Amino acid sequence: MKQLLALSRAIDSVTALFGRFNSVLVLVMVLISAGNAVIRKLFNISSNAWLEVQWYLFAAVVMLGLAYVLQKNAHVRIDFVSSRLRPRTRVWVDIFGIAFFLFPLCFVLIQLSWPMFMHAYESGEMSPHAGGLIRWPALLLIPIGLALFFAQGVSELIKRAAFLSGHAPRPFSDHAEAAEH
Repeated sequence: MKQLLALSRAIDSVTALFGRFNSVLVLVMVLISAGNAVIRKLFNISSNAWLEVQWYLFAAVVMLGLAYVLQKNAHVRIDFVSSRLRPRTRVWVDIFGIAFFLFPLCFVLIQLSWPMFMHAYESGEMSPHAGGLIRWPALLLIPIGLALFFAQGVSELIKRAAFLSGHAPRPFSDHAEAAEH
């Protein structure tokens, strides 16, 4: 179990790094958006490339943020149901959700998105808009983000198994518990 918990900590470190990187991406996205709006209003000029950069950055924030949201337990839950369950039962519900929903979803979406990325990369696919950008970087965000999400799911599964076996404290089950600790 010690080796698995070490793996979990390593995954958590990578996820936290991407979480901090996302903060920078949000700032860059806001600055580009504001700059583009000001230039468009003041000088009546615009560029599809800048609009597409905003979309790409938004895609990066969403896809690279999935794992961080899971790690921080900030994802959507049905709190009015889970808050009524005992802590061990909540952990079992989490394990079930990770094993039967998160993992298969990530696997299927990676399988579907990788060929789209490869096709765009190999063909040099461009946006159809005037001044548009190449598409493969945005499409690459999908399998990368899902792989990070899958890895964080592994980490969360390890933490929950460690709790059930008495090797780790109870993982956060909802925002109220997170606030208590």
